[in-house]
Amino acid sequence: MALTARPLHPLFAAEASGSVLRDTYDDAVLGEIRTLLDRYAVLVFRDQPFTDDEQIAFARRLDGELVMQVARTVIDAKPRLTEPGITDISNLDENGAPLERADRRRMYSLGNRLWHTDASFQHPPARYSMLSAKTAPDRDGETEYADMRAAYDALPAARKEQIANLRAFHSIIYSRETIGFTDFSDAERAAFPGAEQPLVRVHPGSGRTGLYLASHAERIAGWPVPDGRLLLRDLMASATLPQFVYRHAWHPGDFVIWDNRCTMHRGLPFDETTQRRDLRRATTLDLARTPAGAAT
Repeated sequence: MALTARPLHPLFAAEASGSVLRDTYDDAVLGEIRTLLDRYAVLVFRDQPFTDDEQIAFARRLDGELVMQVARTVIDAKPRLTEPGITDISNLDENGAPLERADRRRMYSLGNRLWHTDASFQHPPARYSMLSAKTAPDRDGETEYADMRAAYDALPAARKEQIANLRAFHSIIYSRETIGFTDFSDAERAAFPGAEQPLVRVHPGSGRTGLYLASHAERIAGWPVPDGRLLLRDLMASATLPQFVYRHAWHPGDFVIWDNRCTMHRGLPFDETTQRRDLRRATTLDLARTPAGAAT
């Protein structure tokens, strides 16, 4: 069955339908999903119930190897979810209750409200992220996505020339420290040493050029730190102007896939003391893909 896509924004993002993803094994349909991602960068699927095992299996069918070491797992002494490859994007403790306001895990997770690209602080970084909504707040708690291709297209020619060959150093330690979370052990710091990434990337599927930014970007390689941070701040501001942003309101059963190579995203606040939000993410590594789809 062919997939259909309904645009959700003038520039990117679409609602896709026509397949029960947990039962999708056909290489042709998986290829359609990847083709739609090349075009829209963000795909929203409705009414897609997944177990954690099913979500992991689908992510591997779609794109191959998963990101297995995620930062919340490293800092969480009592993880709620124990399935390797599933990241807990929730406000819940190991008993399913909302985290206390001062809980270390909550303090760390507040960094998700910053614009970012998943796993840009490691090699290889992430390619696709797939977020499954189990429980959503009655209001608020949306996720915003920014189209980094359109943001690049809108830059002045002189700016494009300036940044064409620049590289930025990304660190999840840095992004958390910018909001005042400095409570990292030596072992946690060692687990996430950071990584250098190009500031501009050409997407291999669409051929479009885009910015590769995140709040994790700490400095520009070869530049004085203040100069680099000012450049990064300017680029982040222009890349997240309202015309480049799609806001997704979550409903149980939503399954959103996005391409980290050409988007940024951030979570928006909600009343975490009275509302529950249970989102679970599987993320694939940006590795070379075989013709059948599996990354190598």
